Amino acid sequence: MEIKVINKAGQETGRTVTLDDQIFGIEPNDHAIYLDVKQILANKRQGTHSSKERAEVSGSTRKIKKQKGTGTARAGSIKSPVFRGGGRVFGPRPRNYDFKLNKKVKSLARKSALTYKALEEAILVIEDFSFETPKTSEMVQISNNLKINDKKSLFVLPEENKNIYLSSRNLQAVSVITASELNTYQILNAKKVVVLESSVSKIEELFKI
Repeated sequence: MEIKVINKAGQETGRTVTLDDQIFGIEPNDHAIYLDVKQILANKRQGTHSSKERAEVSGSTRKIKKQKGTGTARAGSIKSPVFRGGGRVFGPRPRNYDFKLNKKVKSLARKSALTYKALEEAILVIEDFSFETPKTSEMVQISNNLKINDKKSLFVLPEENKNIYLSSRNLQAVSVITASELNTYQILNAKKVVVLESSVSKIEELFKI
């Protein structure tokens, strides 16, 4: 698949980039995408939720009323879950939500996500650019020039660039990531994937397994 390279002013440069069909043109695997996104979201969970059961609630252990003759159910402790302020029955406990996913499945998921974006014509290739100093207004101007200012966009850099990252940090709809950090969730979560020209070869080098 060939894509025209544009500059940060949104104009065509007259050059084209060929996207490798082994990465941007495979048969998408929806189940691999599901598993990879599930793992990414699971890894983000802190798992620190916790509640106290009857053995952990503070309170007296004396029997609060006699066993028989009250006309109501017997009760042995004020910490019982049936009373206000008592312990919780089978409440949440701290746990780890991580699970293992094979590298080949993750690779297939990323390729499938990139293929979907290519089929939707949601991938833009822009010639390399940088900022001398962090400036949010310049990043806004680029988004306006590319006509993606009202869409969630993901900029893929070949390597870390602090000025570009800082320029986009205050923009809610713009995310910046390096090619090596690219994952399935971020690809699918963006309406437009803006790939810097030198990032194309980097992605092909990383994902060609």
